[in-house]
Amino acid sequence: MTRGLRKGLTSYGDAGFSLFLRKAFIKAMGYSDDALDRPIVGITNTYSDYNPCHGNAPQLIEAAKRGVMLAGAMPMVFPTISIHESFAHPTSMFLRNLMAMDTEEMIRAQPMDAVIVIGGCDKTLPAQIMAASSVDLPSVVIPVGPMVVGHHKGEVLGACTDCRRLWSAHRAGEIDAAEIEVVNSRLAPSVGTCMVMGTASTMACITEAMGLSLPMSATIPAPHAERVRLAEMSGKRAAELAVSGAPRPSQLMTKSSFRNAQVVMQAIGGSTNGLIHLTAMAKRVGVKIDLDAFDRIGREVPVLVDLKPSGDHYMEHFHHAGGLPKLLRELGGLIDLDAPTVAGGTLRDVVAAAEEVPGQTVIRTVATAIKPVGAMAVLKGNLAPRGALIKHSAATPRLLTHVRRQNIRHNSRRRLAECGPRLGVDVRRRACG
Repeated sequence: MTRGLRKGLTSYGDAGFSLFLRKAFIKAMGYSDDALDRPIVGITNTYSDYNPCHGNAPQLIEAAKRGVMLAGAMPMVFPTISIHESFAHPTSMFLRNLMAMDTEEMIRAQPMDAVIVIGGCDKTLPAQIMAASSVDLPSVVIPVGPMVVGHHKGEVLGACTDCRRLWSAHRAGEIDAAEIEVVNSRLAPSVGTCMVMGTASTMACITEAMGLSLPMSATIPAPHAERVRLAEMSGKRAAELAVSGAPRPSQLMTKSSFRNAQVVMQAIGGSTNGLIHLTAMAKRVGVKIDLDAFDRIGREVPVLVDLKPSGDHYMEHFHHAGGLPKLLRELGGLIDLDAPTVAGGTLRDVVAAAEEVPGQTVIRTVATAIKPVGAMAVLKGNLAPRGALIKHSAATPRLLTHVRRQNIRHNSRRRLAECGPRLGVDVRRRACG
């Protein structure tokens, strides 16, 4: 099997010359023949001064490199684009596919036997997983991890559930300009992704549930030393995959693992964006996400994780309560525990090693669930004939019950004249648009 620098030689019409030229140039970086003869593990670098979510990426890269070298392989770091929600104009969604293309082509174009992708901000993990699955090279995902919580006047704060709430209070005159500036410095007290169950946390949990990252990778806070050790362990595992060649993303991203991801999404109070990204990931490996099936899962799976915005706590509390392995244990038969993981075993092994934390109330049992049904439901009707999602676990009763008279909009004066008097409803006319 071709490996290392001999993989994917540049087409000069002479394979020997291609390898000779490749080695001549890479030796300019100071590499020895011993280093260059080893299996290569590529490592993505998504650090950017515009992306505080990935502020710890350089530290994680160094730890992953250390793990790769300890296991006898050669780490090679390469850059890809980096996306942050608050710094993408006009919005970040269209950049997800661009990042997937960028990452995929860099993995394809450069010689590597396995790849480590490091990311976390909302669109990053799905983009990286889409890329890795398309190349189908042995891959290990390292999420950057969530921020630690902030504090203000005795209240625990978390980005970004509390961002809009406190800004709304400021606009309403309940918080003055001086105090909102103080709050602004306390909402995001460290690097890492938002520490509530938003899109970033949802995608990290999905990644771990699908076996694409090592156990506990979704919840370890970004600044913690444990996160760095996880990166080193991930580097070691990637080096092993570079030699064995398996498991590949196609062996992990199965119909069963996608169902596991949907169960976890419902149980954690996950983001509706998660299903959008999961659908894109599934399409890369020929799996179809069915909205009706997702809705049925939501009627069977209760919300078990007490995190904002559906509950009261934050990602670091989820971690200290036992993290995703503990949640999988509580979900029991709702999860396919025979699904394989990148660690080499199955989810059954992950659950067997789950920590029991006496007295914790963040991860509930089915009997003490936060909500008796899942976080999300599928809605269908004339406004959304192909379906729409609602995260009802985070909605107040007032938001879930809304009654008003019909409003019919039509651009035809004739139909307005014919139908208006008969219907007994308010009729408003407008032009197209």
